[in-house]
Amino acid sequence: MTLKEIVNPVLNGLVLAGGKSKRMGFDKGTVNWHGKEQKYYMADMLKILCNEVFISCRKDQYNINSQYPEVLDTYTELGQYGAILSAFKQNPNGAWLVVACDLPLLDLNTLQFLVSNRNPNKLATAFGNGFQGLPEPLIAIWEPKSYPALLAFLEQGYTCPRKVLINSDINLVDAPDTNALTNVNTSEDFAKVKAILQTKQ
Repeated sequence: MTLKEIVNPVLNGLVLAGGKSKRMGFDKGTVNWHGKEQKYYMADMLKILCNEVFISCRKDQYNINSQYPEVLDTYTELGQYGAILSAFKQNPNGAWLVVACDLPLLDLNTLQFLVSNRNPNKLATAFGNGFQGLPEPLIAIWEPKSYPALLAFLEQGYTCPRKVLINSDINLVDAPDTNALTNVNTSEDFAKVKAILQTKQ
């Protein structure tokens, strides 16, 4: 093990694709924004930056492509919070670059910027100019020390990863392009982002 590996825990990637997409009405991870299903597109980007990449999913979901290993959600009814905990349960010693699957404008440059500004001495590294100027927990690097913190917050009844970031010692950086943080939750969001992507073609 090198000195850098001791200082910086190995960085793994996690694509959050286990949501039920109730507001959208269909599985957001299956949308083809960039030539393949979005969950696979995100996983392929993470492979450039991470040691191993996994797709988070529920036990009742259709089996993910065998090229993309899974992390099954073992914390039921906790949503994204449970997905992050499940990843740490599988590998508590690595850091996790967590990315939601409903971010069609997120690009490699934005992820590289986050990784290059990583501070492994903090609980997490996250963009501080996310929704309403609050930390963005679903495009963030969660260090191993965040695992016991997440469990402690859960014991207090908290199941919002953003609240963990707000109330912890984290490294906040500003995304070079805030549009990259745009997520798609509704049909209105879908139409808006589709128009943006069409202008870039």
